Amino acid sequence: MNWPPPRSVFLNELVHFDFDSAVLSSDAQEILKDKAMWLRANPDFNVVIEGNCDERGTSAYNMALGERRAESAKTFLTNLGIPGDRMTTVSFGEEKPLDPGHDEAAWAKNRRDAFVLE
Repeated sequence: MNWPPPRSVFLNELVHFDFDSAVLSSDAQEILKDKAMWLRANPDFNVVIEGNCDERGTSAYNMALGERRAESAKTFLTNLGIPGDRMTTVSFGEEKPLDPGHDEAAWAKNRRDAFVLE
């Protein structure tokens, strides 16, 4: 892939999480390493990290879990040298599902961090 990849690659690569977890998997860490390289190559952009959950759990619990997921990615990126003031976090809890299904396949897609450039 040419470096840096296009903006669309940055935006479309999501970080996924295990059930009831904000721990970054090795796959998630690799995606975030690529995002850190992209952000270093594009210093005029800031990023909003959106934490999301599946539909299980209470709304309040999922809002808190979504925030932990977004903060987990932000901390990882900060540790890779991306200034914290270039990143903000927001939790959508279960409110913005990618997949409206009610099974594990849908829930796995919905447990994620998404990234929006500003």
